[in-house]
This record gives sequence, C-alpha cells and structure tokens, in this order.
Amino acid sequence: MVFWVFGYGSLVWNPGFEYDEKVIGFIKDYRRVFDLACIDHRGTPEDPARTCTLEHIEGAVCWGAAYCVRGSPEKERAAMLYLERRECEYDQKTLVDVFKETDPLRPALSGVIVFTSTPDKVSNKYYLGPAPLEEMAWQIATAVGPCGNNRDYLFSLEKAMFDIGHEDDLVIELANEVRKVLGTMAKEKKLVGSPLKPLKSQTQAQIPTVQLHLLPPEAVAMDL
Repeated sequence: MVFWVFGYGSLVWNPGFEYDEKVIGFIKDYRRVFDLACIDHRGTPEDPARTCTLEHIEGAVCWGAAYCVRGSPEKERAAMLYLERRECEYDQKTLVDVFKETDPLRPALSGVIVFTSTPDKVSNKYYLGPAPLEEMAWQIATAVGPCGNNRDYLFSLEKAMFDIGHEDDLVIELANEVRKVLGTMAKEKKLVGSPLKPLKSQTQAQIPTVQLHLLPPEAVAMDL
C-alpha cells in the first residue's frame, strides 16, 4: 500500500513520521496564508497562534514537500493517525496534483493528500480569516503554546522555504514585520537579543529580535 501527503507548513521541515520518499514540488491554484488558529501547540485558546492553511486562488502556486509512505497497512495507518492528530485544526483532506520544477505542466504525483481548512468561521472554529499584516505580526510575535512560540514556527518556515530554494514572499514579509514587532518589544522591555537576518537578500535591513527559545526534547517530534 502507498499514500502521499503534501506539506506546506511545519511538515516541510519536520514531518515527524516515518516516510519512504520525499519530493520537493508545488501544487496549483492554492496559496499559503496564515488564517488558521492553533490553540494546542504554538498558542492557547485564550491567545491562539496563527498557522498556515491554503486559500484557493486560480493561477496561484504553493511550494512544499510531498512525502510517500509505503509498506504494510499498519505502517500507513500509523502515519495517518499521527497526521490527523497533529493536523487536528484542519477539517478537510483534499486530493491534489504535485508538480516538479523540471516539468511544471505534467503532474509528477496525483492523488496526493493535503490537509486544508474550510474558510468559514461558523463551520470551522479554528478559522481566523485574514487580517492586516501588522495585526498578524503582533499576534505571531506574542503567541506561545506548549510546543513553543508562534514566531519560531514562522521563522522555521521562512528558513525551510529558503532551504528548498522556493521562498514565499508572504512568509518573508510577515517574518520581517514580526521582527519589527520584536524589536519594539525589546526596546520597551529593555530586553537584549540577537538579530535574525532576512534570508531573501543580503541587502535587506537587519532588524533585531529576541533570541529564539529552545524547545524541550519532548516537543521536537511535534514541532508545529
């Protein structure tokens, strides 16, 4: 038996389950947005984090990583149970085609599972919807949950997209806005931190931020 799952958020840098093959590629007609609440990993019910989901837009593309699980039904079931528990805020599984850079017109993979969310606050309690960049940045800069800071999630995604060679302009823009917020917070609280450098260009202004917190070992496997 075999199944493929496409990751566009934390799965890109930390799948957390046993897989047999990894393919870097993109899906069409979707873009990555930070419109979904996380209340049990990077945030709390009182102060939810903002994490990635997909917005359907004709002509858009979203880069990420597809993972293949092959083997016994037990292996496949274990991977899916893990993913469903980890991706509990997502209320849909959508089947998509995944394309490679070498052939952007013909799917490299078909019938790939991707976790998505209904963009409706009534039917999906985790859906936050869009917000101004500055508002999202303040929320991400301050949200904290059992697995760490919301900002660590964003900065890790920024680095992961850089590492696979397909940076996301929205991720970069939001990450730099979060750095501005953290710089303001550091001045107000007289905190001392080290700067995080923007990854897209050596010419971008470096904005100081507070030093990232290290996660406890038990949280690494669920680094969402």
